[in-house]
Amino acid sequence: MDSRTFNIQQMFQDRRQYRVPFYQRPYVWSREDQWERLWEDIRDKAESRLTGDKAVPHFMGAVVLEPQKKTGLLGVERHHIIDGQQRLTTMQYVLTALMHALREWEQPNFLPVIETCLRNSNQETMEEKEVELFKLWPTFRDRHQYTQAMTAISIDDLRERFPSSFTQSGSIRKIGIHHPPALEAIVFFRNAMIEWGESQTEESYHTVAVALATAVLTDLSIVCISLGEDDDAQVIFETLNGHGAQLHATDLIRNFIFMRAGLNADDLYKNLWSRFEDELWSEPQSRGRLNRPRLEWFVQTVLQAETAEEIDIGRLYAGYRRFVDDTPKLYSADAQLELLNSHAEHYRNLVKGNGETPIGIFGRRVAAWDASPTHALALKVASSYLSFEDQHNIFDCIESYLVRRAVCGLTRKSYNKVFAQQLKKLQAGELSATAFRNNLAEPLGDASRWPTDEEFLHHWLEGDIYPGRLDAIKLRTTFHRLETALRTERSEERVPLALDTLDIDHILPQSWYAHWPLSDGTLSTAAEATEAYKLEYVSGHLDNRSQAILNREYSVPRMGNLTLVHYGVNRSLQNHAYSQKRQALFEHSNLHLNRELMQITQWNETTITERGAKLFEVARTLWIGPST
Repeated sequence: MDSRTFNIQQMFQDRRQYRVPFYQRPYVWSREDQWERLWEDIRDKAESRLTGDKAVPHFMGAVVLEPQKKTGLLGVERHHIIDGQQRLTTMQYVLTALMHALREWEQPNFLPVIETCLRNSNQETMEEKEVELFKLWPTFRDRHQYTQAMTAISIDDLRERFPSSFTQSGSIRKIGIHHPPALEAIVFFRNAMIEWGESQTEESYHTVAVALATAVLTDLSIVCISLGEDDDAQVIFETLNGHGAQLHATDLIRNFIFMRAGLNADDLYKNLWSRFEDELWSEPQSRGRLNRPRLEWFVQTVLQAETAEEIDIGRLYAGYRRFVDDTPKLYSADAQLELLNSHAEHYRNLVKGNGETPIGIFGRRVAAWDASPTHALALKVASSYLSFEDQHNIFDCIESYLVRRAVCGLTRKSYNKVFAQQLKKLQAGELSATAFRNNLAEPLGDASRWPTDEEFLHHWLEGDIYPGRLDAIKLRTTFHRLETALRTERSEERVPLALDTLDIDHILPQSWYAHWPLSDGTLSTAAEATEAYKLEYVSGHLDNRSQAILNREYSVPRMGNLTLVHYGVNRSLQNHAYSQKRQALFEHSNLHLNRELMQITQWNETTITERGAKLFEVARTLWIGPST
């Protein structure tokens, strides 16, 4: 290992190229977090030059490089950037911006010197002219916008190449667009330099140009650490980046994989890793208080599916390395990437609810039910030798377990442990739908039991469903499944419903007092309901009227009293009488859920229970219980 300190001119002047390994993360520095502070440092050094103060180098930190062996006479010296790609890339943007500023001021003297820090000369001796021309070559994802921005010679040239990033007046857009980082960085530093130069009214542009160019080229210092042949680049990368907040675990995993890739790294990246660069995998996903890119949750799920062990997301990289080290067949990059790819499409279908495969249908059905603890088990089932029928049967059991427990108001705190245990049982024993049903149906306590038909019926009819045990998304999902079954007489998902336009309606409204008389024909008030609740709480002895009021109150959130109607219809009716609601259903609803309501002339506690019981007969076939 060799360590030396260079200024920017020295760092970039030799005929060499600094390469960001294509599998590393893209450029992420920004104006608020890094560029503004770097510009302040450059400006301070330039102003010191103008005032004649003693030049004191500004230390920018260290970069770690891995020299690459050169096999022939052609080509430039290549150095892989193990650490420091953000810093070196930014300095390339600063130098390009300086070129723009000097041309703006018509000060060409320094241009050749800066050009040698941006471009390698003598293209005739290069192996890849389009690539080796640049002193720095970025990661795969940044290359197109990098070359476009770095080869533009003026702000007008940038406007032509990136028209969507500029307003009609020619200024860069500030709202409503995500600019390519290379463009945004160059424009930021260019504008800052020009604004500063124009503020130096007592100095000529030549003097300003000399001060600024000297500050950039000679007053900024970088410690360059070059690895020797015996140094382990992966270990050093992990040491430098493994504890930093800026890198995700999957950045470390990606580097770990590709440092084992060898000569076919490019092909492996394009064929087996590039799919994970899609936006789907970078989208942040929250689970409880944890927020991680979806790719991290995916890798965690794969590890859990393969090992039947719980994997701490906070120690994902350590868990991944331990898994690979304990699995000899996964030593090579090829094997690791093939494993991840074997699960990727299943996982995509699961989390997006795509397609008609068993796991895709399962994903659609359980998306509302906080089902992430089931994902590892679902991956294991989907990637097994089981038939689609057996997979469907297992997924039906899981869905039933989730729905029944939610309706019964049972906790979900133990779901991670429950489904991890079920996965272990499948790993250790018979992998079949029958075995899974038997394992899940084993009698356990409140923390993990699968509710029977009797318990499910009781809470379906008498539980506080909404508001209460089910939120709006879960209840809409429940009604979607019921409606589908009512239409097709089977549980297939072939009924498209525009759920966003449908609202949950309490047929007997929550504020029923004005238009819904009691059985004796009299109206009640909210104040009477409050007093009835108090009386029940204090004494437990109610008169007939108070009991009738509470019976009415308790009926409001029950399943039999709930349905779906168009948002506009629900809002227009609000607390109206049943006759008006019934007429609106005649006029506007095509749902099978509402057909029976159109035939009922009166709506009360009895009809609510009766409708709930009829819906339950459908529900118990959709979400079959443990004893079936």
